[in-house]
Amino acid sequence: MPLKYKRVLIKLSGEALAGDKKFGLDYDVVHNICEGIKKCVDEGVQVAIVVGGGNFWRGRSSGKMDRTRADHMGMLATVINSLALADGFEELGVTVRVQTAITMQQIAEPYIRNKAVAHLESGKVIVLGSGTGSPFFSTDTAAALRAAEVDADIIFKATMVDGVYDSDPNKNPNAKKYEHLSFSEVLNKELGVMDMTAATLCRDHHIPILVFSIADPDNFLRAVHGEEIGTLVE
Repeated sequence: MPLKYKRVLIKLSGEALAGDKKFGLDYDVVHNICEGIKKCVDEGVQVAIVVGGGNFWRGRSSGKMDRTRADHMGMLATVINSLALADGFEELGVTVRVQTAITMQQIAEPYIRNKAVAHLESGKVIVLGSGTGSPFFSTDTAAALRAAEVDADIIFKATMVDGVYDSDPNKNPNAKKYEHLSFSEVLNKELGVMDMTAATLCRDHHIPILVFSIADPDNFLRAVHGEEIGTLVE
């Protein structure tokens, strides 16, 4: 089956990397995710990744702490996850580069758009840490921004559920799953695909979002071939 998407940006939640531990990193889970993405790379797909940091720190849940400082701590958490993913890819023989929006040259490259694109074109996976580099913006927004900057064909949002529902499927057994949505529906119904800033940015730049379950790492390969999985927002 031919590839439907040549250049993709994958948004991973930090929580997904924790597995059943719910906190920190489960290296078996990290390895399985990297293995699933490697199958796409082996078929010639160009892959950029933005990862969250919720498995270590959630700035908006920090209580009385200054929001800017709390968000900076969250950005550092995403860098920890980025380095873990890089290690997982290297173990599998995949060439990878970590770039960060906050300069930390001893451990990662600074994010430079043209350099990121050059890495993608040469077949390297890029992992983009520290969000946008600015407080008050989520890693969802960072994913939308970077997808626009590197001209990604689509955003894959790999989550703990198998798509977008009209209510929480973990709480409501009668929750309805959507197969297709428009950005207008996502924004008007305030569905939890991405935050509103990210969804608006994707709508304005005509970047579709495919939401699917990370439980099966082969879903990445199914997605790049255009198989009908999860929920497509376009």
